[in-house]
Amino acid sequence: MQYQLVLQFAADAISDYDALIAIESQLIAALGEAAVDGHDMGSGEANIFLPTSDPQKTFREIAPLLERIGFMAAITAAYRRTDADEYHVLWPQNSSRQFSVA
Repeated sequence: MQYQLVLQFAADAISDYDALIAIESQLIAALGEAAVDGHDMGSGEANIFLPTSDPQKTFREIAPLLERIGFMAAITAAYRRTDADEYHVLWPQNSSRQFSVA
């Protein structure tokens, strides 16, 4: 896998952690355990990490699930090459937001 796709949303409460685990579990059920590389939460954000060889394709595959569970409006999805630090935002489309993982 050459890329890391990150799903990020604002989080600062225990209920946000519960949501993070629930979303991660649904992604694992849909994609398989190897398709999800864990999560973290801190500094006001929660992140789910997905290793992939094609971040755009992976995001297109999971977008219907994220929409169905009402998560699309809350997330920013970005990717980077695993040998680089710069992230490129996939969602929301045409975002000019600077993306980072704390």
